[in-house]
Amino acid sequence: MKLGAFSLSLSVRDINASKLFYENLGFTAFAGSLEKNYLIMKNGNALIGLFQGMFENNILTFNPGWDENAALVEQFDDVREIQRQLKSRGIKIESEADESTSGPASFIMYDPDGNAVFIDQHV
Repeated sequence: MKLGAFSLSLSVRDINASKLFYENLGFTAFAGSLEKNYLIMKNGNALIGLFQGMFENNILTFNPGWDENAALVEQFDDVREIQRQLKSRGIKIESEADESTSGPASFIMYDPDGNAVFIDQHV
């Protein structure tokens, strides 16, 4: 199963303080906007999303169709196919992608410890 680029999406209280903290760890702003209260920070292949006021808990995020530079990947598993495979394995999907569509879509599931896993396809 090809899940695509991985990032940790962090719910932060103060995006400016978080930006500075991660810059001190060698991360640079890669995408997003302080004015919109979110930034994607990058250090090599590592990606961390900083999101202020958008959700309560941290989320593990995968982006089918993208690599860690948000460049299109030639071959990838569509989000709907990933969802079908997981459902066939007994994984409960919390918020499903519409399997009658194509293109961008997403779904959410939770691991056994309650961590949200977001599969978010942009292409």
